[in-house]
Amino acid sequence: MRKVGLVLHPARESQQAIDTIIDWAKSKSVEVLGLKDEVKRIDCAAVPVDTDELAAASDLVISLGGDGTMLRAMRMMHGHHGAILPVNLGRLGFLAEVDVPDLATALGQIDTGEYRVEPRSAVTASVPAWSEHLLAFNDIALVRTPGHGLASVELSVAGQPFLRYAADALVVATATGSTAYSFSAGGPIISPTVKGLVVTPAAPHSAFNRSVVLDCAESLALTVEDGSGALAVEVDGIVAGTAEPGTRLELRTDPDAARVVRLGEATFYQRVRRKLGLVDGASYAG
Repeated sequence: MRKVGLVLHPARESQQAIDTIIDWAKSKSVEVLGLKDEVKRIDCAAVPVDTDELAAASDLVISLGGDGTMLRAMRMMHGHHGAILPVNLGRLGFLAEVDVPDLATALGQIDTGEYRVEPRSAVTASVPAWSEHLLAFNDIALVRTPGHGLASVELSVAGQPFLRYAADALVVATATGSTAYSFSAGGPIISPTVKGLVVTPAAPHSAFNRSVVLDCAESLALTVEDGSGALAVEVDGIVAGTAEPGTRLELRTDPDAARVVRLGEATFYQRVRRKLGLVDGASYAG
């Protein structure tokens, strides 16, 4: 471990976590890198770099914030070798691996090799009429524009028409993103290690109103049907463009789009239980 990059939440207080990281880095002669617009919040010893340099040079990237900060770090590290350690600040998120009080212990585990690195998948989309490819670690969604018609979308798998959805939105989520928009729309929780996509309608108006889970090797396409309203194309919650009737999105899974540090076996499921307020079966009456 020679260089560690930090990615900060734009507003949340992170000084305790930063101090822990700086103390650890100094004791191990590890160089700390910070983004130029964030480095003043880190430490005078941190080296200011741009996004590309931080991504290319870092052996480890520590994201300090919530799920949104983690997603930003994953997009930043796409195509690079460094792994990401997500640290939760404040509200409990689904993606964070460690809370601030446990950060020193976590860094000690990394020192002694008591961790593993797991790949995380992304979903990519291409639109023939658009020049750029879309990349999402949570989801890509076709969302009804207020005042316009429903999202009427055909889902094709391996080049063959499969299902038609009419809904307020249609969400294509990775396993990581299954606990975000897809879950809010009624989709299933999927382990983040699963390499596949889940397609979920939000507020469906069609007879078929269920989610479907598809393997990462299968190619998908979404076609906005005639009679559909103009739809916003959201990529991890950010509007990337508008899909008019006739627009076709070709979707694929990138199964190794980012690498994440894991320190325990059951932490994801423990976070889900806490986030959703789940209780043991013995606590139910009757």
